[in-house]
Amino acid sequence: MTLPIPDTMAVAMVHDFADIRIEQRPVPAIGPREILVKVAACGVCSGDVMDWYIRAKAPLVLGHEPAGTVVQVGKEVKDFAPGDRVFMHHHAPCFVCERCRRGLYSLCPTWKKSQLDPGGMAEYVRVAEVNLADTLKLPEGVSFAGGTLVEPAACAVKGIRKSGLLPGETVLVTGLGVMGMLNILVARAYGAARIIAADLVPWRLQKALELGADAVVDVSRDNLAEKVAELTGGGKAERVIVGPGTPRAMAEGIRACAPGGTVLLFTPTPPGQILELEPHFLYFNEITLACSYSCGPYDTREALELIARGAIRPEQLVTHRFPLQRAGEAFATTVKGGESLKSLVVLEEGA
Repeated sequence: MTLPIPDTMAVAMVHDFADIRIEQRPVPAIGPREILVKVAACGVCSGDVMDWYIRAKAPLVLGHEPAGTVVQVGKEVKDFAPGDRVFMHHHAPCFVCERCRRGLYSLCPTWKKSQLDPGGMAEYVRVAEVNLADTLKLPEGVSFAGGTLVEPAACAVKGIRKSGLLPGETVLVTGLGVMGMLNILVARAYGAARIIAADLVPWRLQKALELGADAVVDVSRDNLAEKVAELTGGGKAERVIVGPGTPRAMAEGIRACAPGGTVLLFTPTPPGQILELEPHFLYFNEITLACSYSCGPYDTREALELIARGAIRPEQLVTHRFPLQRAGEAFATTVKGGESLKSLVVLEEGA
C-alpha cells in the first residue's frame, strides 16, 4: 500500500556555521521525469564542517549523503518504482561535454549546477531527471547506512585511483577522520601492500590499526617524513594521501613521499592560503602532485560494489546516530572530531 505524502516536511537548514535550525518546507512536487524519495538516513560530510565552505553556500538544507525509499515516480520514469531503496548523488554530469568526454565529471558545468531538492537532510527529496543518472538501487544486504557511505566512499575511490596506486605499493594516509579511514579501506581493496596512517589523536590511530593499517605515526610526537622513512627502510611511501586541508599537512606529506611517487591533495584549503614548494626537491625526486575533488558516476558504482561485498562496512565507520531534530548535534559532533568518525542523521528507525 502506498503511504500518503504530506504537504510539508521537516528539513535541517544551516544559516551559519553553527546555526542549524529544523524548519518546515513544502514537500517538493515532481515532474514527469523525476522521482520523490523518502529519506531514511543521511551522513554528515567532512565538507559540511569546513566553516569557509558552508558560509559561502548558506542558507541551505544540509546533506548530500542520503539514502532512502522511492515513494513517487513521474509518469515518464521507467527505471525506478515506488519501494525501490536507493542512494542518490547530489551531482550528476551531462556525459556529452568536453570535460565529460575526458572523464572529468566533477568539472562538468551540468554536474556543478545539478543538486537534490532541497538537500539530503530532509524528510523527502526530489531527484531531478539529470540526477537519476547517478541514482543507484541498493542491493539486497546493503542497509540505508551503507547507502549513505556511497558518496564518501566514491570520493576515496576517485582519490586512490588518481594517486596511481599499483598493487604492492606503500601508501601513507594522513588525517584519520572518516575520509582517512575510507582511504585506508579503499587502498587495501586496490592492492596496497603496506599502509601507514598518521594523525595526532590516539583513538583514531588505534582505529586505523583496527581497520587494516600496518603502522601508525603520531604526528604530535614524531616527524612524519623521518618516521615514514624509518618504517620503510628509507624508501618512504610511493603514494601519499593528504587528508588535512592545511599547507603544513601538505608540505609534510610531500616530504614523506618516495622518489617517483605521487602526493594526492584530498581536501582543499580555504581560498587565499599558500603552499610553499621547493621545486628542486620535487624535480630531482620526480614527485607528482595530484588533486581529487568529489566523485563521478563510475566512482559511485565502484563504491557501492565495495560496500556490497563487505570491503567497506557501516559498522566500521558509523560512530554516532541522531534524529533529524538533533541535526545540529550531529554537525557539532563531526566538528569536534576526537572519538568520532561518521555521524548519521537518521529519519527512519533502524537505518
